[in-house]
Amino acid sequence: MIVDCHTHLWKSPEEFSEGLRDELASVGYSDEIMDVSPERHAAATSGADCSIVFGLRAALSGFLTVNDTVAKYVRTDPEKLIGFAALDPTEPGVLEELERAVGQLGLRGIKLTPIYSGYHPWDERAWPIYERAEALELPILFHQGATFPRKAPLKFALPHQLEDIALRHPNLKIVVAHLGHPWEAETIVLIRKQPNVFSDISGLHGRPWQFYNSLRLAVEYGVVHKLLFGTDFPFFTFEDTVDGLHNIVEMSQKMGVPPLPTELPDEIIHRNTLKLLGLKG
Repeated sequence: MIVDCHTHLWKSPEEFSEGLRDELASVGYSDEIMDVSPERHAAATSGADCSIVFGLRAALSGFLTVNDTVAKYVRTDPEKLIGFAALDPTEPGVLEELERAVGQLGLRGIKLTPIYSGYHPWDERAWPIYERAEALELPILFHQGATFPRKAPLKFALPHQLEDIALRHPNLKIVVAHLGHPWEAETIVLIRKQPNVFSDISGLHGRPWQFYNSLRLAVEYGVVHKLLFGTDFPFFTFEDTVDGLHNIVEMSQKMGVPPLPTELPDEIIHRNTLKLLGLKG
């Protein structure tokens, strides 16, 4: 079974601030790229057997996805789609929104973006979210890495900042998006230490040399089994990501560098992500 654990859905341009739209355009993300309709998402993720889908909620950076947008789409194909709630702990009523997203909308996980929202992962405003997520067995996917908006503070992006959460909430399933790029090594040592912390490889094949080094380090640290398949759609497609994994392995075997295992792409692509995150059944 192929699970794409990292895909986005939102209404564009309604769910972006004007300032964010300008910043997106400045780094090459046009309105056309960012317009993720349900129809476009369904077509682009057809190669996966199941997709986890979420928006982004970060008032500081201008991401304004409403969880109803994702929930409405997920209801069109509940066998294939799993929705996560996008939350911003800096906004009032965030815990009430979590309860609504789970109890009324049927969402089954959480997406948090400390760098986009401007808070340290160990900020007290986020503690109730972690407590409820652990109690309700909701996995949390963190964007714990770099990004482009000017106001998004890099000081809140370091992957090791999630360790206190993992220690306080040992049964909470945590996923670090994009291997925490560009701090992939930090993510790798984190997921080696903490049993319920994983990472996805979405978006990384676009920087092939860094991708190679990250995967090679994951092999050397023995944590390939904790890497999850994800595409980061709409920024990359299913086909892009599958080809990128196979291409980087083939490249490593031809360049005279320490090679990546031939079986590595299929191992990641066919990872039992739903079981690992407690989402199966």
